[in-house]
Amino acid sequence: MNPEFNVAMGSFKNCPAPAKLNLFLHVTGQRADGYHLLESAFQLIDYADLLHFNVRQDGKIFRTNDIPGVPSELDLVVRAAKLLQAHSSCNLGAEITLEKKLPMGGGLGGGSSDAATTLIALNCLWDTGLSRQELMDLGVKLGADVPFFLFGQNAFAQGIGEKLTPLATPDCWYVVLEPGVSIPTQAIFSSKALTRNSPSIKVADFQCYPQGNWRNDLQSVAVQLFPEVLIALEWLSQYDNAYGNAKMTGSGSCVFCACESENAADEILKSIPAKSSDKLRNWNAWKGKSLKEHPLKKWIRS
Repeated sequence: MNPEFNVAMGSFKNCPAPAKLNLFLHVTGQRADGYHLLESAFQLIDYADLLHFNVRQDGKIFRTNDIPGVPSELDLVVRAAKLLQAHSSCNLGAEITLEKKLPMGGGLGGGSSDAATTLIALNCLWDTGLSRQELMDLGVKLGADVPFFLFGQNAFAQGIGEKLTPLATPDCWYVVLEPGVSIPTQAIFSSKALTRNSPSIKVADFQCYPQGNWRNDLQSVAVQLFPEVLIALEWLSQYDNAYGNAKMTGSGSCVFCACESENAADEILKSIPAKSSDKLRNWNAWKGKSLKEHPLKKWIRS
C-alpha cells in the first residue's frame, strides 16, 4: 500500500513500519551502565505495521484505536510524537491510528519501527525540519533499534545498535515463524548463561559471505528459557539452504529462514504442521520479501 501524504489535509496515510531481521547477532561486551555491545546485520523486509496520521491544531497527541496490552500513553508511537513535539517546540498535535501486524516480543523490532515511522511522518506533517541524523539522535532515546529504522537502509550495526554502516544484503524471500510465545528482552539479556565475549568482526567479513552459517548469541539462552523457540527452530532447520541456516531474530521469539524465491517460501508455508498438538497450536507463519531501503526513505530529510 502506497503512503499518501497530503499537506493541505494535514494527513499522512498508509505509512508502513517494516519488520527487521537480524541476519546474525553477536554480543561482544557490556558497558558499565549495563547496556550490551552488539554486532549485527539488520535486514528490512516488507511485512509491516501500518500507521495513519492526522494533524491537530490543539497540540493534543493520542492514538485513536485500542491495542490489547499496550495503553496509549505507554505506546512508543505516542511517546515518539511527544518527544518530537517537545524537542522542536511544535504547537501542533496528532491523531495516530496504528494497524498492528507485527507480533510483540517477537524480535522483529515492531515497536521501534512504529516509533521511527511516527518520527518520519510527523517531521514532515509538522514541518519540524529535522535531518535524518537529528531524528536518529532523538530516536535512540526511545530504544536502541529506533535509529536503524531511521537510517533508511539495511545496515551493519555496532555499539548498542546505534552505530550503523550501509550494508548490501542478499535479494531473497524469508519465511518467519512465530512460535506462540512473547519473549521479554530483559529475560534474555539478564541471563547469566548469555555469551558476552564474541570476537568482533568487520563489515567485510559479513559482506563477503552473507549466506554463511552465522549465529545469534541470544538464541542459546532463548531456547533454554522458552522451549517453544527450540521446537520451531528444529522444524524450520530442515529447510536450511545455500542462503543460510534457520535462526532466531533479535531476542526472539520469531525464527526465520531465507528462500531463493517466493515459490520456495510458499512451499515451506504449505508444509507447516496442522495445529493438532499443544506445542503447535499457537504457531503462526508468514513470508516477507527483502527490502533494500525503508519504504519511507524519500520522506527522511538528508
